[in-house]
Amino acid sequence: MARPLRVQFEGAIYHITCRGNARNDVFLDAKDRTMFLGMLGKTIERYNWLCHAYCLMDNHYHLLVETPDANISKGMHYLNCVYTIYFNRNHNRVGHVLQGRYKSILVERDSHLLELTRYIVLNPVRAGFVKRPEDWPWSSYRATAGIEGAPPFLHTSWLLDQFDKNSERARQLYRDFVANEGKTGPWEELKGGVVLGSENFLDVVKPLLDNYQQDNEYPIYQRKATRPTLKELFANIKIDDKRERNGKIYEAVRVHGYTQTEVARFLGLHYSTVSVILKQKDSNS
Repeated sequence: MARPLRVQFEGAIYHITCRGNARNDVFLDAKDRTMFLGMLGKTIERYNWLCHAYCLMDNHYHLLVETPDANISKGMHYLNCVYTIYFNRNHNRVGHVLQGRYKSILVERDSHLLELTRYIVLNPVRAGFVKRPEDWPWSSYRATAGIEGAPPFLHTSWLLDQFDKNSERARQLYRDFVANEGKTGPWEELKGGVVLGSENFLDVVKPLLDNYQQDNEYPIYQRKATRPTLKELFANIKIDDKRERNGKIYEAVRVHGYTQTEVARFLGLHYSTVSVILKQKDSNS
């Protein structure tokens, strides 16, 4: 199984999702959750992170963290290791507690950070655990909304400043913002499963991704996260113009790394048709 790509740079922001091994529960009681939050606080202090939001579910957790020192991999390794040691000791178990490969999405601050703070704290509501985000005690919502004091590791100033400089007014506007979640969600601009942001942000990230283009250790869809979509590739061609169409098919597979099956499905062609086109192009090149 290919390793997930970790793009790291100073000031990077990530949406982290980490699930239990075999999707088993990683928090069995309130003590587990409390201990994890304590360990999260130590991790944030140790690695100089900023935590904008968090939510602990049953079999996974979400974090929204900023890394001034480009060290998301080191910090996550530390956090998951110390929690695994605690969990196994506390519950008389051995072996893996968390999936070895957490999911990290690089997030653009200006376009998506605010939306993700809402997405994360609404997870318990979407899962049917509670009806309102304030009813779930294991997320950053209550502290950010001013219902209870914030833990030392939670960085609320940036988030609340997006609403108002007056703290009380900002908290009320934040509560209104969370209560009025849009229908589309934050994922429409997700590229390659690793980058969430505008085209300008992709231009910034592209040189970092280019360093991994030839490294087969990482999934191709992640290495080529800035590639054009198939819709974009085939947008301005006449499908009945086979020469132009076949040229774009070749570009999609050989240059941008799409699979033959992906291209065939998009164009409504049989897989073997795409295969023959590629063989012809390869022989003529």
